[in-house]
Amino acid sequence: MKYVLVLGDGMADEPIKALGDKTPLEVADIPVINALAKKSEIGLVKTVPKGMKPGSDTANLSVLGYAPEKYYSGRSPLEALSIGVELKETDVAIRCNLVTLMEHEGLEYDERRVIDHSSGEISTEEAAELMKEIQKAFNCDEFKYYIGTSYRHLLVWDHGEVVRMTGPHDIPGQVIGPFLPDNEKLKDMMRRSYDILKDHPINVRRKEQGLNPANSIWFWGPGTKPALSPFEEKTGKKGAMISAVDLLKGIAVGAGMEVPTVEGANGGLHTNYEGKARAALEALFEGGCDFAYIHVEAPDEMGHQGNMNNKIKAIEEIDHKVVDLVVKAMEEKGEDFRMLILPDHPTPIAVRTHTSDAVPYLLYDSTDLKSHDWNYNEKEAAASGNYVEVGSNLIDILFDK
Repeated sequence: MKYVLVLGDGMADEPIKALGDKTPLEVADIPVINALAKKSEIGLVKTVPKGMKPGSDTANLSVLGYAPEKYYSGRSPLEALSIGVELKETDVAIRCNLVTLMEHEGLEYDERRVIDHSSGEISTEEAAELMKEIQKAFNCDEFKYYIGTSYRHLLVWDHGEVVRMTGPHDIPGQVIGPFLPDNEKLKDMMRRSYDILKDHPINVRRKEQGLNPANSIWFWGPGTKPALSPFEEKTGKKGAMISAVDLLKGIAVGAGMEVPTVEGANGGLHTNYEGKARAALEALFEGGCDFAYIHVEAPDEMGHQGNMNNKIKAIEEIDHKVVDLVVKAMEEKGEDFRMLILPDHPTPIAVRTHTSDAVPYLLYDSTDLKSHDWNYNEKEAAASGNYVEVGSNLIDILFDK
């Protein structure tokens, strides 16, 4: 038996008036997933524990079977694992986004607004050049910057503090002053970064091309050194994580899972969907893995952008280019398999950030086919009556423990 988990980050949503009060999952053309649903159990699962923020960090830990209440020590330390940064017990790791702030003349830094938390999904190559300027300006014994992927980078603060910080995706269009970190050194670096980056040749070129400039750094998601128990020891299954996102790869590194690299996987709408599916199959059939976790970031990014049509497209790409390829390969090989499909949390178009609502799951077992007339979406999952209250129990349900 092989086990596959396909996670469409932020895929769940709320009814949208422009879609006839339906959600993107309800209107998306997902024939493969809906065909599986009719042979599967569907239901709702609460991935974010009460009282915890609905982040991809807490939610994905939960989906992997790590109760966030026990294992979560902050988002950025997990990303540090992916980048290969060794943290000391006294270090604080902080996510450093490259963001787009409004560039109106005459405004103080604190009066500017967040235009784009991802700087137009800036390429890793362009971002690296900008981050080198940040490293040159700010790296010292106390602060060290590390280059990540696309707009996602890392700051390690020696003997730092876990202070209040707000994710830029939570405040689109809002004046930033009230949301700056509760630390003067961090605020000073953010303010100075604007002057360093706004007229950099890369940003001048991006503006000429009609793209959002990466004109400021933004700190959020602080935390301390994590400690995850090995996934194989915990579940009895050797696992692989297929993702373009440092957070997910960091969780996998911390859990001792395999982390294949997929060329062209970038965490955006135009990621290499088929490459992710093929990497999962290779891990399962050639790499000796029992379990593959395929993480696709695109629906979440489109939710943060408030782009309804592209969120629908991202969901359809998951159906056509990931789920279809995996199912066909399993069937051609005559392999018994169980497949779990779900988001980690909703990222509704209306609010452009994460919410804590329970999300729909689909659990397919090739050796135990069901017979239903339902499709896979929030409404029909709720109507099924199936509900998993503790998200970290879902992995055991997949493994039929």
